[in-house]
Amino acid sequence: MKISVIGTGYVGTVSAACFAELGHDVICVDIDKSKIDLINAGIPPIYEEGLQELLKKHAGKRLSATSDYDSAIMNSDVSFICVGTPSDSEGNIDLGIVKAASASIGDSLRKKKGYHVIVVKSTVVPETTEKVVLPVIEKHSEKHLGEFGIAMNPEFLREGKAVHDFMHPDKIVVGSMDKKSGDIVAALYNGLKREVTRTNPRTAEMIKYVNNSFLATKISFANEVGNICKELGIDTYEVMSAVGKDFRIGPHFLNAGAGFGGSCFPKDVKALIGKAKEIGYEPQLLKSVIAVNEGQPARMVMLLKNKIGSLEGKNIAVLGLAFKNDTDDIRESRSIPVIKDLLDEGAVVSAYDPMANENMKKLFGGIRYYSSAADALRGADACLIMTEWDEFKSLDKEFDVMENRLVIDGRHILVKPGKDIEYVGICW
Repeated sequence: MKISVIGTGYVGTVSAACFAELGHDVICVDIDKSKIDLINAGIPPIYEEGLQELLKKHAGKRLSATSDYDSAIMNSDVSFICVGTPSDSEGNIDLGIVKAASASIGDSLRKKKGYHVIVVKSTVVPETTEKVVLPVIEKHSEKHLGEFGIAMNPEFLREGKAVHDFMHPDKIVVGSMDKKSGDIVAALYNGLKREVTRTNPRTAEMIKYVNNSFLATKISFANEVGNICKELGIDTYEVMSAVGKDFRIGPHFLNAGAGFGGSCFPKDVKALIGKAKEIGYEPQLLKSVIAVNEGQPARMVMLLKNKIGSLEGKNIAVLGLAFKNDTDDIRESRSIPVIKDLLDEGAVVSAYDPMANENMKKLFGGIRYYSSAADALRGADACLIMTEWDEFKSLDKEFDVMENRLVIDGRHILVKPGKDIEYVGICW
């Protein structure tokens, strides 16, 4: 089938490459010429494991990129909206880019004969597809539902493992307003060994938010329990190891630490809170999930001050800047509030991340960045571990170059810290 993908960010680029791998002809659409040029050259505009290989394999064959909406719509049967939905100051999602993409699709659709399906893949709150996207497309296309189809197909991709997750999904959800458009979207996934869950658009939208909000809730629950265990001298990892053996609970997302970040969990929980308030419901549990998460980074700095006192002029090494390992994404990284607090306290920050140094420089240009953990640790008065990179697990003699071998671990990464290290876990 012929597909156009609107937006070449994280979701759009991965989806486009994976649809090409499934045998479809894919046209990527973006207003950013630099991204278009990269994709046409087989170079991913973002880092994602396995993505470069797919783009190199399919660029110029099954996969191309353009800024021409008319050409993309005319030469495809299905269009996926994969644009960003940033949060506003209140935590509600900003649908401006979604509306603009819908308008552009509608303008091009007006000139096209034949049935075309528009699929919202961007994460949007319930009712968006029906009450925002559909009216915009109808207005700009001067057509009505039935002359074209519309559906919602949320993504469930982990950053760093997105290509794998697309090709080996836990679930595929298609929410459509009519059977014909739903059948067409579901058929795009033929070849993947997973049954397609069929529903309506608002339910599909809700499934995405509930999925991420539940995982975020497990993390904040584990962190709150970890904070309690810390005060009682109990190893929370021993507790959760036993709790996770209960088949009703499971072992995943129970690792206490510095909290969750990224482009999905914080934004999605806040958006669901905003939607709930919009309809007159006060979501106390979800608000607590965010409150616990936002408090965890401050606990890292509190533990540090409890150990060495004033941070004025102290050299603090921060290991890990990305919000998680295997990505260069720093969005909502727990390192950001930690670095800000350290700087506010007068500390000198030495930072290292295997992939995210350049991205963090855009936020904090005045701190020291190093190309290895050992270099960042040299002369440090303390070290804070903020991201669970595999290379940090084996750190040992690197700590010898510190002025004071104090390590505060926010990710339970140092399973066997050296005897000469003063080791402090945030929740254990």
